[in-house]
Amino acid sequence: MTYQDLRNNIFSKKSYLCVGLDTDPALIPECLKNEQYPLFAFNREIVDATAKYAVAYKPNTAFYEACGTEGWKQFEMTVAYIKEHYPELFVIADAKRGDIGNTAKRYAKCFFETMDCDAVTLAPYMGKDSIAPFLEYKDKWAIVLALTSNPSFVDFELYTGNDDTSKPMYQRVIETASEWGTTNNLMFVVGATRAEMLSGIRKFCPDNFLLVPGVGAQGGTIAEVAAAGFTKDCGMLVNSSRGIIYASKEDDFAEAAAKAAAKVVSEMEISFK
Repeated sequence: MTYQDLRNNIFSKKSYLCVGLDTDPALIPECLKNEQYPLFAFNREIVDATAKYAVAYKPNTAFYEACGTEGWKQFEMTVAYIKEHYPELFVIADAKRGDIGNTAKRYAKCFFETMDCDAVTLAPYMGKDSIAPFLEYKDKWAIVLALTSNPSFVDFELYTGNDDTSKPMYQRVIETASEWGTTNNLMFVVGATRAEMLSGIRKFCPDNFLLVPGVGAQGGTIAEVAAAGFTKDCGMLVNSSRGIIYASKEDDFAEAAAKAAAKVVSEMEISFK
């Protein structure tokens, strides 16, 4: 998917919602647990219910890999279903891969060719050769972890070395990685729980799309994120997972997910006025 395609869909829907498909077998409704492919059955209902509100979906591979080959199959089924029925929507494999050249090439082939995902999340710790293979694919995206929403982000992401006036690590990551790709194939993860830092990030990263997790269950708000990071092209995908897909654990789970997604999008609409 191109930058312009993504941007146009966002402005058409007045939404920059990404729904995280962190599908846990223990949390799906009882009515689905006897299905042959329960994770996929849940995802299919969630996607059908929320597709009118979302512009992206982000299945987290860990929830599928934990179920072995059957789980991985259901990850693949989920991506294929979205691609077949909602081809205008952006699919992110939340895999957080990050390995050297030859291995990175195989990961890129897995997610971009075999699975046909639009993007994959990547850890940049090993440097350019862990990211570059993903940037070789036309109309595909590398989403590089920069400033995350987890409590332990301070361990490394704020590190400035021995000189406290130096740039923090997350800024070095963004500025260095920006030299490897372009605004057409490179995004950065910036957590919604770091909304107060977003406006500073926009000073040295004005045009790249940002994937912003942490809204809802983790405490980030749409208003704070939009005020700090929204650009003329929107420039962000805000992810909500548990707050939408587990809005209900009863038989009305899909309807509840749709209502939760609609509420989030209603908060986003002010950004387009």
